[in-house]
Amino acid sequence: MTIDRVGNYQEAVMTHRPTALITGASAGLGLALSRALAGRGWRVIGTARRGDRLDRVRAELGVAFIAVTGDVTDPAHRARLAEIAAGAGPLDLVVNNASRLGPSPQPRLADYPLDELEAVYRTNVVAPLAILQAVLPMLDLGGVVVDISSDAAVEPYPGWGGYGSAKAALDQLTAILAAEHPELAIYSFDPGDMRTEMHQAAFPGEDISDRPEPESVVPALLQLLDERPKNGRYTAADFAVAR
Repeated sequence: MTIDRVGNYQEAVMTHRPTALITGASAGLGLALSRALAGRGWRVIGTARRGDRLDRVRAELGVAFIAVTGDVTDPAHRARLAEIAAGAGPLDLVVNNASRLGPSPQPRLADYPLDELEAVYRTNVVAPLAILQAVLPMLDLGGVVVDISSDAAVEPYPGWGGYGSAKAALDQLTAILAAEHPELAIYSFDPGDMRTEMHQAAFPGEDISDRPEPESVVPALLQLLDERPKNGRYTAADFAVAR
């Protein structure tokens, strides 16, 4: 259901079920994960900027999906997310999936517009931390946090300085948060290349049909959630061999 006021989600909270908060839930990996968790009996609080897309997800998943339209860089929207999460009961999982690529085509750092760089960091670094600051008290003991990373965080690809350095900062932020909260399972997760709108924007005019669909990555992410390895940074490939 779509949430316009906090009281409107109460009909979706009639029975206890695991609850996840997923940003960037209307497309790509966020949508694929929302579908998979709903299929496992989870309730998903999903947020994204495109209300029309969220409405389609809500129509597909029904009361398992609580749609909250807004921008994660907006403090008022984050406060609303926290209020809705608090009303839904203890959180079991938070996935910071929403990301901003930056200009397309991507400029080299020497030419990178600094206002655009600040916008990338607001979405990819500041917003995930701000969301976690708001909802960490709602996580059940043993709850899970997954911050979606990228291989651009560890590989110095020319032209990826804005996005890559922001994801590197998110990785370090995640690692420190994990050290500060050993009672929680806190991970960076690199899904690898996927056939998404953002990846297409990174390669304008190129054919990216050879990249795997986001749905193909979800089993690895679910395995991470099921196995709960020690806190750290993982890639989808880390779990591919075990399946």
